[in-house]
Amino acid sequence: MTAQVWRIGQILNSVQSTFVGLLRVWSIPIVLLLSVASGYTTYYGMSFFITWWIALIITVAVQSIIVICTLELAGTHWRANLPRYLSIAGSLVVALVVSVSFSYFKFYEFSQRDQLLLDKTAALESDVARYLEDVARQHSGLIAQQERKAEAARLEATQAYLGNHPAMQENTARKVGKGKFWSLYNEIQQREETKLASLKTDLAALDGAILALRGASQGFTRQPSDASAYEKLQEALRNVQTRADSLAAGAGLTPVKAPVPAPFPQFSQGITPTFDMWRNISWFALACACMVDFFTLVLSYRLESTAPGPLTEEEKELAYAGLRQFGEFTINGNDELEFQIEKTELERARRYSDWTRMFAVAFLLNRGYLRKISGKAVEFAPNLYPIISERLKLRREEPAPANDERIRVAMEKKRYG
Repeated sequence: MTAQVWRIGQILNSVQSTFVGLLRVWSIPIVLLLSVASGYTTYYGMSFFITWWIALIITVAVQSIIVICTLELAGTHWRANLPRYLSIAGSLVVALVVSVSFSYFKFYEFSQRDQLLLDKTAALESDVARYLEDVARQHSGLIAQQERKAEAARLEATQAYLGNHPAMQENTARKVGKGKFWSLYNEIQQREETKLASLKTDLAALDGAILALRGASQGFTRQPSDASAYEKLQEALRNVQTRADSLAAGAGLTPVKAPVPAPFPQFSQGITPTFDMWRNISWFALACACMVDFFTLVLSYRLESTAPGPLTEEEKELAYAGLRQFGEFTINGNDELEFQIEKTELERARRYSDWTRMFAVAFLLNRGYLRKISGKAVEFAPNLYPIISERLKLRREEPAPANDERIRVAMEKKRYG
């Protein structure tokens, strides 16, 4: 039964070690893919400001700096070499700022694309509505002026017929009926009424064109991404402008300035990135830009700082030989084996050289098999117990040194305690 449990434990430890190793291997392509994704968004934003090939070179350099500096930072201790640590951290910060800043443009355009199109549509609709109001105001004044002229001509013709027109001479005054004088003013009246009728006809045609323009504007508002609807709007606007300008020019007035819609490809294209986008900042776009670089940073850091995989047989033997040189093992509050890494008073008195066991401790700390509790004590990580158990099993039939016995007793206490 004990041998069977032992084999099950070995299998579980092997599965766990293999799984951790696969995760580490899988982290490498993930870091590369994240760098490519971040590089694409950085290149997209940068290419609007500089030549594309220069933007590509800078993008590759920025993403390389992020990964390399993160790996270097994970293996550098600031207490050991502060200038180097600060230089690496400074380079990493600069690269991250460049990457996030230019990536923000792409995510901003993507997140605000529909809203920007709606804003352009609303602005165009507002310009068209304002133009139609100005045209209607001008032509209302034009027809009112012509009606006043026609009414004045009608009044003068009536006065000429009744013989009380102010311009009539004494010998022709107060003579009722049609005469040369009345014929002159009747001709003026007919001419002004003809102009009024012609103006009303033209205005009726203009009203029809305006009605068509309003319908085209509403149709485009419902489908702002439809090129055919945009073309109908442009055609209707040109028709209204032609008729309105013709009427204004015939009356001697200055035509109303019409809006000039851009071609549909230009109207529907995304915005050109500018630093003004930071004034109306989109927190969602900024979070997306930071998220990609954050994942790259974390995975790269973990790739360097975590243990590089299971120990070989030689490394297991080295770890076991180093740990067996320590004499005091206890079970701490975390239910883990803990031991002191400082020399004892007796060892100091004998000037005992502990570099071999300290090397083993540092080796296991860097590989993740030991955890440092304080400056004087460390504890076992869960993945170290199967290794020590395996070493103890191999030496079960050999005479056990005193330190081996202490380790065995401590592990028995952890098992049953």
